[in-house]
Amino acid sequence: MQRAGKGKTPRRPKKPSNIEKDPVGVYCRIRPLSGEDEECCVEMISSSTIQLHAPDGLKANRNGEYKEMQYSFKKVFGIKTTQTELFEDVAKPLIEDLIHCKNGLLFTYGVTGSGKTYTMTGSPGEGGLLPRSLDMLFNSIGPFQAKRYVFKPDDKNGIEIQNQVDALLERQKRDSQASVPKTPSSRQKADPEFADMINPDEACKSESVDEDCCYSVFVSYIEIYNNYVYDLLEDAPFDPIRPKWLDGNTPVRNKDFIPPQSKILREDQNHNMYVAGCTELEVKSKEEAFEVFWKGQKKRRIANTQLNRESSRSHSVFTVKLAQAPLDADGDYILQDKSQVNVSQLCLVDLAGSERTNRTRAEGSRLREAGNINQSLMTLRTCMEVLRENQMFGTNRMVPYRDSKVTHLFKNYFDGEGKVRMIVCVNPKAEDYEETLLVMRFAEMTQEVEVARPVDRPIYGLVPGRRQRNQAFKDELSRRLEERGGPVNGEDPVLLNQLIESLPPLPPCELSDPSDDQTLPRMIEVLERRHHIRQMITEQFNQTANAMKSMLQQFDSQIHSKETVLFDQRSKLGEKDKVIINQKTEIERLEKKSKTLEYKIDILQKTTEMYEQDKRSLQQELESREQRLQKELAERRRMEQRMQGMVTDTKMKWEKECERRVNAKQLEMQNKLWVKDEKLKQLKAIVTENGGPGSGPTEPPVKPDRPSRERDRHVAQKRSASPTPLSTVPPVRPMHRRSRSAGGEKWVDHKPPTNLDLDTVLQPILPNAIKVSTPNEKALSKCHKYVLRHQELASDGEIETKLIKGNVFKTRGGGQAVQFTDIETLKQECPTAPSRKRRSGSGEGPTDFNENRAPVANASSAQGYQKRRRP
Repeated sequence: MQRAGKGKTPRRPKKPSNIEKDPVGVYCRIRPLSGEDEECCVEMISSSTIQLHAPDGLKANRNGEYKEMQYSFKKVFGIKTTQTELFEDVAKPLIEDLIHCKNGLLFTYGVTGSGKTYTMTGSPGEGGLLPRSLDMLFNSIGPFQAKRYVFKPDDKNGIEIQNQVDALLERQKRDSQASVPKTPSSRQKADPEFADMINPDEACKSESVDEDCCYSVFVSYIEIYNNYVYDLLEDAPFDPIRPKWLDGNTPVRNKDFIPPQSKILREDQNHNMYVAGCTELEVKSKEEAFEVFWKGQKKRRIANTQLNRESSRSHSVFTVKLAQAPLDADGDYILQDKSQVNVSQLCLVDLAGSERTNRTRAEGSRLREAGNINQSLMTLRTCMEVLRENQMFGTNRMVPYRDSKVTHLFKNYFDGEGKVRMIVCVNPKAEDYEETLLVMRFAEMTQEVEVARPVDRPIYGLVPGRRQRNQAFKDELSRRLEERGGPVNGEDPVLLNQLIESLPPLPPCELSDPSDDQTLPRMIEVLERRHHIRQMITEQFNQTANAMKSMLQQFDSQIHSKETVLFDQRSKLGEKDKVIINQKTEIERLEKKSKTLEYKIDILQKTTEMYEQDKRSLQQELESREQRLQKELAERRRMEQRMQGMVTDTKMKWEKECERRVNAKQLEMQNKLWVKDEKLKQLKAIVTENGGPGSGPTEPPVKPDRPSRERDRHVAQKRSASPTPLSTVPPVRPMHRRSRSAGGEKWVDHKPPTNLDLDTVLQPILPNAIKVSTPNEKALSKCHKYVLRHQELASDGEIETKLIKGNVFKTRGGGQAVQFTDIETLKQECPTAPSRKRRSGSGEGPTDFNENRAPVANASSAQGYQKRRRP
């Protein structure tokens, strides 16, 4: 019984990490279209690749969003593939593994109406995978089957062995029991014969059967309907008057019919899942096995939908279990040791097709069945995704096997208890395009899941060829007895008569007189002679048998020694073969690696050549550009020299012209000054002459000499340097205005982080200001004024600081805006640097700070500040 309160499957012991794994074998089979006028959306490109084309209507609706997609499989079977070709590639290796004590799982997957049931079961004349598998199995083990009831299931997913007497009693007991009446079916379809399913020319068998073993085949047939497990081979009570099934193959729920009870899944001592209480029937021929299958097939639930006339409403699982045990050392009887019994099984699963209710228009029970089918298939996809993620990324997520009966039943196969193969059935019609696309994605993901490769079972410690030696001994004994005239079979009357005739004849046994004393003594004498002859024959026979037995033992020992040597040689040969196989594998791997490296080297060489070509072209272009640049530099130097010469000539020319004009102007001004002096002297002389009466005689004026050019130049320079009297020039009062930043208004002092700190005496100080490096709305909303400190390089190489000021006002949208109104400029000059304007005084002066402000009029002050309006 299962332990209550435990939701997880008991953990299997961890296997070593060096176990070899094989990916799940996924095959694809394309079903032919029903009509020639139907649109096809699947195309077979190669033997392992198909391509999906989106239907025209779907492209129009999605604006060409769907593209052509390709999917690869282990092998693709086209519309002309026969059932025989499919069996040879997919199911035949699984039957070989079944005979060699390895498990297997084969299931069909696809949308509804894609041909899954036809692939698994087939039709008369075109038998599917299941009848062909039964045919190959019984053709291989037919001569080596044990008698019925020698192997017996123990109801715990194991097999027990009975001796010949118990098996005989069991057969007599079963034969004496009345046969259970067959369950009637509402379907009037006749049962197909096995001979109608497979052509005798297509029969095949395995050539590697161990003849020293006895075999028995057990079959079971279950279905998983609405996530419940039902036994299709169970003989349930029924009402002979009322029908057992409705038209949709749904059981009638009434008081006269007892519905079948669902089965539960259990775990055996080897952690393998099985259906508890499931009927397992022993079959001895392919016809009997197929009859059992068809008996269960009649009970399977099918229904008529919009997409499929006979749509499977459940997942069916047909299990073939093969029990085998070795013969004893004499090769007569089965070895009575349960530990030596090997049980392997092959599960053939026909999954119900996924369907969309908007297409099938299912209602009621059909809708519930479709929901359970889609849910179980979704659980299968989820388990595959988790297995793939755990294997590829090294995660340890729990696989949700228990979410569905299908995945829970077959969890052992995905954990490494056998090979797993899947046949994806595809209907290429355009209406199934979207469902087929989902099926292709699941198949592509399933191929990336790896399953541990099943290991070989241990070899028994018995000499092989026991059955053949036992049969040879029996044949030789019969031949020897035939040569000696002895009985080959004690039940043969001819041999018995020959033995009787070889004895002395009996005398007449009639007694005519009670006192006759001759007849009885003669009879006794004859009987004693016969007894003596019989003892001699018996002794001779025993001697011959002992000699024969010793001879056979000698032969057996010689054969055993030779077989031991042969076995050693074979083991050595097997080791050598393994070494050779490993070396071949390594050579193939190295060859593949070498080819890959050669391919990479070719690509790198081509890439290197391309880069070399690009390098040469770039070098040529660089050289041409360098030559062009050298030419341009040489031309520029020539132009600079030419311009310098022209500038020098022009400068000397203008210096001479300026000197000439200055000298001419000075001479003219000296002449004018001399004329004025002369006039003043004359006026003074006239005034002196017209003086008082007491004055003496007037001396004649002395005419002054005209100054020379040196004196005139000195006088002119002296007069030009004299300041203008204060009485003639009105004083200019500079306008002193207090800076607006000194008021009580709040300022936003925007100083960018790139500005440099200048150690100058004059610094802009804003006492009531918010200093920011980046203006924001929060700071602007708290202030009325804004100032930006902007630094730039002046023409003389010094840093010039500009204070750009403005007013802050609110906008209609609730934000803040700045209107610039004024600019102040702070400039620092070096006293040793040449001034751009020549001052009338000395050529050197103190450091000046110029402040430019708008819109104040021009004014000058003695402190050196200059205020002017910006243009």
